[in-house]
Amino acid sequence: MLTVELKREGDVFILTMTKGDNRFNPPFLEGMNRALDTVEQSRGLIALVTTGGEEKFYSNGLDLAWLSGDGRSEKPSFMISVSKLFARVLSFPLPTVAAINGHAFASGALLAFAHDFRIMRADRGFICMPEVDIKIPLSPAALALIQSRVPAAVFRDLVLTGVRMGGNEAKRLGVVDDAVPINEVLPKAITLAASLAKKDRDTYQILKRTMVKEVVAVFESAIPSSIR
Repeated sequence: MLTVELKREGDVFILTMTKGDNRFNPPFLEGMNRALDTVEQSRGLIALVTTGGEEKFYSNGLDLAWLSGDGRSEKPSFMISVSKLFARVLSFPLPTVAAINGHAFASGALLAFAHDFRIMRADRGFICMPEVDIKIPLSPAALALIQSRVPAAVFRDLVLTGVRMGGNEAKRLGVVDDAVPINEVLPKAITLAASLAKKDRDTYQILKRTMVKEVVAVFESAIPSSIR
């Protein structure tokens, strides 16, 4: 069963995560990377929008049930694959916009933070880093990513309190770029992405990768050089 669907509207690729709450497991990562390959290999001035296939969820993060069960022996290599995905999205050589149509928790929130811009629904759904409450310390790379995207006091609260932020609060605090009604989330993200797609691709890539190089380096430091 597909975990990701990819379609193109003009200059914008829309990547829709289609597995309910879109938990990270091997099929999910495979689907994401395959879609990113297609987008990256496309020519011309284009941009990428990601969103969830159900109104309730963008992504709820790691598939903890799989990791604590059948995937227990694969956890070390799997977590490296997750780090590689974040580093890839963070440095993706095209404009990226997260259309956060529902809950974005833990690694789902990190995925949103890895995008250049974030549009969130205003009426329902939270963005949250709950690790402090579920007793899973965040990695240095995850902390560096969050810190690079939000003001200092907001970074502290996200990490140390596990606060759940709705769209309007997240916009007010600078966690997302805009909060709009659910029926406007994807259209607004597409409009923003289309405007960014008009930028010179090479210049955008150089500027972006220069901006995020320090955070990417923290992710890559956790990935053995033999499998980067």
